[in-house]
Order: sequence, then C-alpha cells, then structure tokens
Amino acid sequence: MHGLDDPAKPVYVISVAAELAGMHAQTLRQYDRLGLVTPERTGGGGRRYSMRDIAQLRQVQELSSEGVSLAGIQRIMELEHQVAALRARIEELSEQNAQYRDALESRSHTRVFAAGRDGIVALRPGERPRPRSSGRSLVPYGTR
Repeated sequence: MHGLDDPAKPVYVISVAAELAGMHAQTLRQYDRLGLVTPERTGGGGRRYSMRDIAQLRQVQELSSEGVSLAGIQRIMELEHQVAALRARIEELSEQNAQYRDALESRSHTRVFAAGRDGIVALRPGERPRPRSSGRSLVPYGTR
C-alpha cells in the first residue's frame, strides 16, 4: 500500500482531520495532550493524522456522546489495543503450533528408546513398553 491507500499513513493536517472527524481542531489538540489519539509529527512539530487516527477520533466522539468520561475512553482504548495484541499473539502461536504438529507428523519414522533394568529397549512410535512385575518402570526417551 502507498499514499492514501494506507490507513496508517499520516497525511492530514489538523484542520482537515478535524473536519473529517466532525470536531474542532482544539478538541484534537486536547485528545493529543491526553494521549487518546496521538498523531505523527513533522520535523517542524506539526501534527499529521492518518485515516486510522480519524477513525479513533470518531470512536472517542461516539463514546463521549454516550456519557463515557475521557479517562474511561482512554481505558477502553487501552483494553482494545491489548485485545488486538493478544489476538495477534494467539494467531502467531496457532501458526507455530501447526508447524510443530506438522513436524511431529513428518517424523513418524523417528525411533523412541526406553531405558529399563535390562538396558535400553528400542520402541516404535506409539508403542508402549510392557509393564514389568518387579514394579520398576521404563523411562521413555525420544531422539531428534
């Protein structure tokens, strides 16, 4: 993505962002000071808003009109960011789990060994050592 196709690209000056969000520019400055919506800054310190920032401004406005305090809005937005991060982590771990599962399935030829009183016994994958009447147990050991 490039240019205006990228919702995270900071392209709008504060007056345009305020108009797009249906707010006064001073309200955007206040939200910036409070950390509710933090736009990118130019080298000279000017604010540049992205479409994602404008969507957040609209969300703040909606919550505020429903009677939620600015502190409450800030907490809601923090929790939404945490949920998004956790969802991304779950997806990452699910992919990793699938890779491990695939790797295990492809290693069906791997030999497994068990150590017992009589020494090391080779077992096929899925095979269990036969229980001994002496009460001593075998300890399975897998090779890589």
